Amino acid sequence: MIVNACLSTLGKYFAKKMHFSSQIEIIGKLLDQTEEFRQLYLFDDPFPSQDYFDLTSEFDRLKAEGTYIPPEQLLELKLSLRTLLDVIYYLTKRNKKYPALLALTVNIYSEDIILRDIELIINEKGEIHNHASPELSKIRKDIQSKVASVERKVYQSLSLGKKEGWLVQDAEITIRNGRLVIPVPASYKRKIKGYIHDESATGQTVFIEPSEAFETNNAIRELEIAERHEIIRILTLFTDTLRPQLSELIQAYRFLGLVDFIRAKALVSVQLNAIRPDIHNKPLIQWKQAVHPLLFLSHQLQNKKVVPLDISLDDNERILVISGPNAGGKSVCLKTAGLLQYMLQCGLLIPVKEASEAGIFHTLFIDIGDEQSLENDLSTYSSHLLNLKNILKNADKNTLFLIDEFGTGTDPHLGGAIAEAVLEELSRKNSMGIVTTHYSNLKLLAEKTAGIINGAMLFDNSKMQPLYLLKIGKPGSSFAFEIARNIGFPEKILQNAAEKTGTSQLDYEQCLTELETEKLALEKEFQQLRAADTLLSELIAKYKKLYNDLDAKKKEIISSARFEAKNLLTDASSLIEKTIKEIRENQAEKSATKAGRQEIKALTEKLQEATPQIENTSHDNPESISLQNETESPKSDIETPLRKGDKVCIIGQDFTGEILEIDDEEALVAFENFKIKTLRQHIERASEEPKEKRKTGSRYSGIINDINAKTTEFSLRLDVRGQRAEAALNTVQKYIDEAILLGVFEVNILHGKGNGILRHLIREYLSTVREIKQFYDERIEFGGHGITIVKFR
Repeated sequence: MIVNACLSTLGKYFAKKMHFSSQIEIIGKLLDQTEEFRQLYLFDDPFPSQDYFDLTSEFDRLKAEGTYIPPEQLLELKLSLRTLLDVIYYLTKRNKKYPALLALTVNIYSEDIILRDIELIINEKGEIHNHASPELSKIRKDIQSKVASVERKVYQSLSLGKKEGWLVQDAEITIRNGRLVIPVPASYKRKIKGYIHDESATGQTVFIEPSEAFETNNAIRELEIAERHEIIRILTLFTDTLRPQLSELIQAYRFLGLVDFIRAKALVSVQLNAIRPDIHNKPLIQWKQAVHPLLFLSHQLQNKKVVPLDISLDDNERILVISGPNAGGKSVCLKTAGLLQYMLQCGLLIPVKEASEAGIFHTLFIDIGDEQSLENDLSTYSSHLLNLKNILKNADKNTLFLIDEFGTGTDPHLGGAIAEAVLEELSRKNSMGIVTTHYSNLKLLAEKTAGIINGAMLFDNSKMQPLYLLKIGKPGSSFAFEIARNIGFPEKILQNAAEKTGTSQLDYEQCLTELETEKLALEKEFQQLRAADTLLSELIAKYKKLYNDLDAKKKEIISSARFEAKNLLTDASSLIEKTIKEIRENQAEKSATKAGRQEIKALTEKLQEATPQIENTSHDNPESISLQNETESPKSDIETPLRKGDKVCIIGQDFTGEILEIDDEEALVAFENFKIKTLRQHIERASEEPKEKRKTGSRYSGIINDINAKTTEFSLRLDVRGQRAEAALNTVQKYIDEAILLGVFEVNILHGKGNGILRHLIREYLSTVREIKQFYDERIEFGGHGITIVKFR
């Protein structure tokens, strides 16, 4: 894949020379280069990606004195030098944004003198310019002049032949052997003097070059030879100036080939969704959601998803024993581990998720497949034994071994015993490894031996199909009887096999099956509980915010009412004083004045009574404020305490519910399709109004029921991976609208990383939604920039 992604032969050369390394400095440098180019490819301007010609072999030839570069290679030199200078300029102008790539440009030829000299000699089509030298210019002008003379003489002969009737009227000039000739009927060939170059297949027509043009054509041929000699002289002079810099140019072109190779690695990494994990200089595997790259590409073509694997090997858990059903993914897991580790130590990015960590191994030993040989007289088991012997001899603490179907090929009891002994010895050597097996003794060995741990490829017992999911910690069942029963194997045969197997083995397999089934159920319930807990927390936060807003609103209303009452008192007093003044000015009687003052005093006392009521209400019990219409009847001084079964409503709301439970502080109230627990002081006894006056309540109830149903079904995470951009954007828009309707505080949008296109489109839309407070990447260990967290206002 990397070779095919290279643009140059030198890039392909580097790809084919790529090899395994155990030096962390080299591996780290190679990974940094590829990761930087991956970031460059995804998020920066287009990188120069054409004219990566390899001229190193031509430079080696030109080292000899007297040699010259042909026009074809000169054109390639011109185009590739331009690419080389563009690459260096691209990396240097980014101010150390890509330090690992920039380090490659140190001491690389970056002058444009040679390029300017080439442009004086050759054009974009690879033709030598007329003005490449004064002599060449003169020769080409002479050639043009003589060619025009030849054409004129040949046309004159053609016209004469038609006039005399020697030629047919539609005869035209043609070319034979590079010369202009006239097609003449054979019977008139002696009428036109000249040189016969050819004749037709039937011999009825001959092609004659007129004698008037023959000498001129010979002169043209001599000029063409002189032109070729002058071009060689020009190219030789240029090559002489180029020769002292050939060593620098060879190094520069190796740099260009290396950049092409790194570019190819980055393109393949993007295709595989591969990243650079954290590297440690010790044996270690801590991979999150690792996938087999070739399986990923194969499934991608079929619109299928690969089930990722979480694989972990460290100092405490060095050897993983994987068991489970046939065709359940055990061998794929083994091959994934081997291939990704080898890719990593060749300097390639690997398809795992962020927060993955990897170590360095000095040796890898693999025993996968059947290595039987007729020539060497080896059976399947003998070949496995030879491999095990080699592993035992060379394994140490820096070894990673991968063994498929460990112990098979011979008597299960004896093969299992040998396999167990081999595994114990590898554990004593502190080697790391992964083995797959169906043997129960190896599963039990992992339970009782430090450093060895079981792993299971999970199986859906209800649907009788593998889940391809690796779970570390418990062994897996082979599900031999279940699979046989599922494909319709005769029940009588299975019962006979069960009797022969013995109850202890079947009980052990049954326990494994039940454990896996229970574990899957518990994990599903845990996920549901976690989602419900998140939703409940959001609802509580939303309720508290609403309560605080209402409390603030009530205080604002009380303050406003108090202010209006005081203004009313002031206005009333002013009005009264004005009335008294008018009475005085009109010289009213004392009795009338006295009566007016008494009325004023009564009005003032009545107005002042309103202010203390407002103040007392707000200070004594702010939670119990309720605004009544003037048409409402006043409440009785003594109210009956609320009890279970009473009809109540939320203060300020119209719909009615029934008390299910109540104590001194809280009450549980049932409305039509939902229940709510609230503070006792937030409810009041429902008034006995006719149903037609309570239509608003039923309407609100229906809306709340609908919102409750949507809230129950609403997921706090949306997955749009694999969708096309337009479809994904429509899904996100509907999802955000529903989240805003339900008053959700925070959601996650899982769009994956890929080329970053889907992430960019979604975030561009999110930035236009006013109800969204902010959005940002998930933490690296939980998905990084493959997940966008959205928070609402």
